[in-house]
Amino acid sequence: MPSLFKMEKPVEKKGNVGRLLRKINKFQNTWKRLETAIKFELLQKYKMLPKGIVGNQSEVIEFIVQCFSNAPELQVPLFVLFFLIYFIILTGNITICTTVTVDPHLHTPMYWFLSNFSILEILHTSAILPKLLTMLITQHKTISTTGCKMQLFFFMAFTCIEFFLLTVMAYDRYIAVCLPLRYHSLMNPQLGAKYIAAVWTTGLLDPVPHNAVISQFSFCSSNQIDHFYCDITPVLKLTCSDTSTVELLIFLNGTFLLLSTFTFTCISYILIIQTILGIKSSEGQKKAFSTCASHLTCVSIFYGTIYCLYMRPTTAYDPEKDKFLSLLNIVLVPMLNPFIYTLKNKEFKIAETSNMPR
Repeated sequence: MPSLFKMEKPVEKKGNVGRLLRKINKFQNTWKRLETAIKFELLQKYKMLPKGIVGNQSEVIEFIVQCFSNAPELQVPLFVLFFLIYFIILTGNITICTTVTVDPHLHTPMYWFLSNFSILEILHTSAILPKLLTMLITQHKTISTTGCKMQLFFFMAFTCIEFFLLTVMAYDRYIAVCLPLRYHSLMNPQLGAKYIAAVWTTGLLDPVPHNAVISQFSFCSSNQIDHFYCDITPVLKLTCSDTSTVELLIFLNGTFLLLSTFTFTCISYILIIQTILGIKSSEGQKKAFSTCASHLTCVSIFYGTIYCLYMRPTTAYDPEKDKFLSLLNIVLVPMLNPFIYTLKNKEFKIAETSNMPR
């Protein structure tokens, strides 16, 4: 019996080692399959991600603009719609600029401001819509990081110019309604030209500081912009750099810009309303208010959309809501501007009719 026990021990040891080796081999095979599956999933997830290797990080060199990817069947109808809107914007605003330029009766500060406003609306829209139209029709929805930063800069600059220009136009209406006898001395051509130059210069310089900070950002991991253009909020969500400084700059600058221009515009209109209410005849009141109604309409739409879009933290960002509000900001005011300012303007109608080719 003792000899039998001695013979069984090596067999049991050899069997245990074999089972252990088989388990190790099985584990290695399972691990390899898991590793392959993980690599495949990662490649599938980031297969559209153009990148350059910087150190141990992958840095994005192109963005994919998702546009309206949740409704692919609407890409062609949206292209047709936005193309028609862009055509209306260009035609209407170019008509205003041309009419003001060729008719001597419209060579006044009021119409120069309106002409500059039309030029601004063309530029504002052209910073976004041509690229959007190209992406919709070609389905090639990429934009380089440099192109994205440039689009962001010009869009912000044109928005700042619109703030300042609408404020100057409100001041012009205040002088015309409240101080009509002093209009030509307080708003002469030389002063009007200086106001216009100051508006454009200040507006172009205003976004330089925070765009300089953004230009130093690195973008890694994801390159999917859930918007139809490079807006500040979705772009900041993609960076792997610290955004606290630029967010503070944008908030402080935006708050100051919004409050200062809005306050000045409100003061102008409060004084205008007081003056209009002091006019005894209803016909006089109607005539005085008609000179301000178009500007007030544009101001209301512009400030309303800007407030909803930007005066809130990035954590409250809602892509679908922001796309809708951005469309209102980019498309609605520029498209309605020619109609708002010219439909009830007798001087402009006469000038437009007299300059039409016979």
